[in-house]
Amino acid sequence: MQSQDVAPRPAPAAGSASDPVVDVEQAEAALVEHYPRLVRLAYLVLPPGLGRSRRVLTAHALAQRALPRGKASASVIPAQSAGREGDPGYAYVRLQVVRAALEAGRPLKRLAWPKRAQLPPLLPQVWGLKLFPRSGGADELALDQRLSALTGPARAACVLRGLEKLPDSDVRKVLTAAGVADVDAALEEADSERAQYALLDSPEFDACSLQVRPTDLMRRRQHTKAALAAAAAVAVCGALLGMPGDGWGPDGAAAPAYAQNPAAQAALDPALLVKVPAAAWESSARTDFSVWPARGDLTGDSALLRRALAVWARPGETVQVSATPGTPSGGPSGPPQLLYAGTVDNARVVILYDGLRIVRYAEPRDSTKGAALDFARVDGADRAQASAVVLGRADGNIRYLTAPWVTKAAERDLLKPGSGAMALPLSDGATAPMAGPVQSGACTSWNVLQLTDASGTRLLTDLGELVPARLTTGRPGSVKDASGAQGLRAWAPYACSLGAMRSSGVRSVNAWAYATQPLPDASGRADWVCTRAETWQGGGERVLAQFRTPGGTYGAVAAKGENVPACGAKDPQVLAGVLWKSGGGSWYLLAAGSRGTASITATGGVKGSAQGNLLAVKAEQGAQAGLKGTLVDGREVSGLR
Repeated sequence: MQSQDVAPRPAPAAGSASDPVVDVEQAEAALVEHYPRLVRLAYLVLPPGLGRSRRVLTAHALAQRALPRGKASASVIPAQSAGREGDPGYAYVRLQVVRAALEAGRPLKRLAWPKRAQLPPLLPQVWGLKLFPRSGGADELALDQRLSALTGPARAACVLRGLEKLPDSDVRKVLTAAGVADVDAALEEADSERAQYALLDSPEFDACSLQVRPTDLMRRRQHTKAALAAAAAVAVCGALLGMPGDGWGPDGAAAPAYAQNPAAQAALDPALLVKVPAAAWESSARTDFSVWPARGDLTGDSALLRRALAVWARPGETVQVSATPGTPSGGPSGPPQLLYAGTVDNARVVILYDGLRIVRYAEPRDSTKGAALDFARVDGADRAQASAVVLGRADGNIRYLTAPWVTKAAERDLLKPGSGAMALPLSDGATAPMAGPVQSGACTSWNVLQLTDASGTRLLTDLGELVPARLTTGRPGSVKDASGAQGLRAWAPYACSLGAMRSSGVRSVNAWAYATQPLPDASGRADWVCTRAETWQGGGERVLAQFRTPGGTYGAVAAKGENVPACGAKDPQVLAGVLWKSGGGSWYLLAAGSRGTASITATGGVKGSAQGNLLAVKAEQGAQAGLKGTLVDGREVSGLR
């Protein structure tokens, strides 16, 4: 190694008022959390001529001596959005490790005191044993030999580029702060190893996962050798594990508070994202989100994907986070599946799937400020419910990403069953923008998404969440999609009631015409319809019993319930009543039960009973009544309120 590559350590300059200040506790936290990485960094930068065993001990010594004595300025690298580079404490201890490792490679001078890093480490020490990392393959061995031929600053540049993933501008800042005189020469020399940077993560260079071999066996007796080896092993464990922390404290065998979880670390690596082949759904037995391919124009943007994963794991204070009821918002347990990464209107959008949740990350096109993170639970989705995901909303319009099996998309107004559907062009599965349902004011339209595939046509409605809800009609237990003419006519009077089901994690909504009732003034027959919203979490179901008189444009909500089995597949029975004023000015209590209701009884402010599933009793305006029904099997049911 040539001494002119490293300049003497510059005198520490006072940080500016804006430079972050690192104290001992902050640096200690960074050192404990990233200790294996810092030791690996020191091991790679140290001169290979020291020998593998001494390099291991020296690497640990340099990392453990990186803590500041008091407060220090950490102005080497600007804090970035997330990860280690956003931690001034980590930036500080990394700089100390790099600087000390470079100093350890400088030759001793006759008339100058040696630096501490140039001397054998006082601690940790091991007697009777040799320690060295596990052996790698031929590629790792060749890389180690090539690194030994580089100067110390060039090795440091390789490590900062390949292991720390720093851009050259930040590498220059670290090397300059570490005392490297000719940074350009170091970077140019390091260019020769760019293709091998991935090997720097190999176990060959892990100075914390070690092999142990004895020394001078022939000079000691058998029992002495065993005793010394055992004592040395204990000393090694104490030196390497005796970092700041609780040790054998109340947490027992638990890892330290800052221990790294390999699965969690892998989940943050964009290179490990699951990307399903485009045609996988055609041969798979499953037709849900797990067979969606990765689409969009930014699926190769590693920086965007890294930000999305980092924000998912650790959303900052400025990130707008939303989650449907019953949806956990924690980070992924392993590498998730990429469904989409692309530009949507004025935003960059990433959609991910982890088997339980759909996660949407969005940031403005021209910055990373104002990011949003949305979660939606989608476990157990079938072909119909995994047909579309919201890509973005802007100016009252919605764009969807559709399933790979969708062949056509269209927009239609649910309030106008006789009008046709307007085709929506598809581009790589993404629809053109369509008008969303009315959000406030008079409900004069309710636009829904109509999708067609080989299995049929279905309607989906936006309820303010990532995944639109499927619309069906029919008796619970035998429902069908509402896309046919009969289903469209059935939903038209009740479409506006869907607004009461927004933002509640709705999976599907069914409309069931469970009874028709002759009106007491002989003006026609009224319809009784039950709409039930099923949720992804399996709780919080919402039920509305609606009443519509002949010629009425909209249905009126007569009763409602939440977390009740009524009108559902497990218990399709429903009973509801309403006070109705006839054309002649008389008031009646009208009630209707579903099929299988043997009798209905009214109590309270209105008294009366009737056999069968219909009841009509004269009442006073504003009267309060209770309803009780008896089924043909003798079971009693209560009316919705």
